Formats: sequence, structure tokens, C-alpha cells
Amino acid sequence: MAQKKVRDQPIEVLKQWVGAAEPLALTRQCELTDVARSTVYAPSVASKPNEQELMLMALIDVEYTRHPFYGSRKIKIYLRDLGHKINRKRVQRLMVMLGLAGMVPGPNTSRPHPQHKIYPYLLRGVNVTCPNQAWSTDITYVRLPRGFVYLVAVIDWYSRKVLAWRLSNTLDTGFCVDCLEQAIQVYGVPEIFNTDQGCQFTSAVFTDVLKAHSIAISMDGRGRALDNIFVERLWRSVKHEDVYLKGYATMPELLLGLTEYFVFYNMERTHQSLDYSTPDEVYRTACGGGASIVDKYGARKEIDRKQKTETKLGQRHSAACEELPS
Repeated sequence: MAQKKVRDQPIEVLKQWVGAAEPLALTRQCELTDVARSTVYAPSVASKPNEQELMLMALIDVEYTRHPFYGSRKIKIYLRDLGHKINRKRVQRLMVMLGLAGMVPGPNTSRPHPQHKIYPYLLRGVNVTCPNQAWSTDITYVRLPRGFVYLVAVIDWYSRKVLAWRLSNTLDTGFCVDCLEQAIQVYGVPEIFNTDQGCQFTSAVFTDVLKAHSIAISMDGRGRALDNIFVERLWRSVKHEDVYLKGYATMPELLLGLTEYFVFYNMERTHQSLDYSTPDEVYRTACGGGASIVDKYGARKEIDRKQKTETKLGQRHSAACEELPS
């Protein structure tokens, strides 16, 4: 009878009888009051994004794209010059959230997965003389009003043509593999494929695709921002020529806008490095392109070797002169 009277009470009253302060477990309280536990363990409301932090991250994103060699110290000065009271610690935290670091050699500039194999860089000092000789890929982020999405692309070094690209709201390996497989399916197989040491590209899922097609795997050296300079230059063009101008609000808008931009980039936009031809034309004709990463480290070693040889010869000559009778 008492149980029936309890059930006759309105649900709002019954829910007030259940609480964590009671000695009984919440499960037992729900059984006695006939209240569903799902109404007690209600999901918490998602916290609203901090508008100020989103604005600061947007400013950091824009300035870093203009000057990718800026670290947290210079970004802090830049933001202070704009009138924002901010210290370096906060700048560092926001840059970590964005996955940014100044493009200069330093400790721990790249942290690959400890169980993933790292491959040597194969393109230093190599002249790329034809399409499909060398491809590379990289990931960047695109800022939206309510967060960030990730963009991956595969580019042909000889022609600068974007062969495939993908968007994702999570930084996983799957969309990188999809992008790679689409490029291979449409354009064939390259001789060399270059990536950075990010865990998406060092994972077995990604490298197994390259091995299955007998593609030589190349990876940027640690602290070597210029090893993948052509993709980095592509990201600057995408952001300054499309993303920042359009101010996309949602992922579907961004997907449609980038679809139009990459068609423009490949088929209409002329490149000074390609003698003002388009990437699509250079890729199709195999004429007018080319690329190379200068092996300045090898050249530096050769110069040092020559200088040491000349120094030794000079020392021997001086010693011989001292031994001559006056």
C-alpha cells in the first residue's frame, strides 16, 4: 500500500526524494521511489566554448601562418601589441591546443609514436624531374567558429598538383589512409612518398599501403621544417586565398568551399615557380616543373673538409718555412 502511494506522487516530487546525501545507495533509492536512474544520472550540459580563447587562437592561427618560425615568445609580443593582456604560459597552452610549434630546430620538436618505425629522408639533394617521382602529404587544421577540423592533402612535387585531400573532425589515421588510396587509385604510384614523423604517417596502417605498392618511404628529419616545404606552402595558399577570406561557419560549408578552391588551384591558378603555368597543365604535359631540396648539410661538410685540408697544408708550409736556415 505504501509503495502504491509512493507511485501516485508526481515524478518531480519523487526525484526530490533521491539524493547523494542519503545513506542509501542511489540505485536502491531509485528502486524504492520507482524513479528511473537515467533521470538521476542526467548527462551534464556541454560547457560553452570560451569566446575569448577562441578569438586568441584565431589570432595565433593567422599570425603563425604568416610567420611559421614564430615561437611562443614572439606570439606573446604580437598579441600584446594588439592590446591583449597575455603571458607566455597562456600562449604556450593555446599553441599546444592548436598543435603549433616554431619551425626551428630544438629539443623534442617531433614526437613520433615510440613503437612506430622511422624511415630516412630520401629527397635531400635529389632533383625531381618528372611527375609521380615524388609525392608528399601533411596535415593542417582549419579554424571554425566552434572548433577546428583537420585537412590532409597529397601533392606531387614536380607539378605542385593536389592529387587528393580529405577533411576530418578527428585527428586519426583513417582519413589519411583514405586520401592516400584515392591518390594512388586516380594517379598511379609514385617512386618516393614523403611525410613527417607524425604518428598518423608512421603507423603500420599507413606505411603498409605504401609497401604494398612498392613505394619508397621517406620521412622528414627532426627539426627540419623545409624537408616538406611544398606542402607547407600549399597550406599558406589555402588559408590566405580561401579560408581566411571566406570565413566558413560549418564543416559542410568548408567542404564545399575547399572543393571549389582546389579545382581553382589545380586548373586556373598560375604558379610563378612553374613559369606561370597551372599545376594541372604541368602534370599533364610533364614539362615546366621540377623541385629539389638542396643538400646544404652535405655541402657544408665538404666546405669544412676543404677548410681543414687547407689549414693543415698552411700549418705544414709554416712549419717547413721555420725549419729553413735563415
